Amino acid sequence: MTRGVRGATTVEANSPESILEATKELLAAMLKVNDVDVEYVASAFFTVTPDLNAEFPAIAARDMGWSSVALLCGHEMNKPGALPMTLRVLLHVNTEKAAREIKHVYLRGARVLRPDIETEIR
Repeated sequence: MTRGVRGATTVEANSPESILEATKELLAAMLKVNDVDVEYVASAFFTVTPDLNAEFPAIAARDMGWSSVALLCGHEMNKPGALPMTLRVLLHVNTEKAAREIKHVYLRGARVLRPDIETEIR
């Protein structure tokens, strides 16, 4: 079956380097804490806040070898007061895990988006 794995992080600067670095960190953490190999990732949908436009986050996934994964980028809603400089991702993962076993990952400043979730990366 397919499960959704959510993640978010903040990006230090609107530069290709910062966007790619933050994306790689987030994707690696999402796979690690859920014990998922990229071979089981069906697709990834990335959104960024409107203040991030220097690079497509999907390029980071391609750089990590995600050549068979369907990737899509878009802008997050421009909601007044929303957390700026934020990258979000929704992974669709083929797994036998129950929904309650999925660990969503919020890093850096994005931890404020889900204070109920604490990510421990080992």
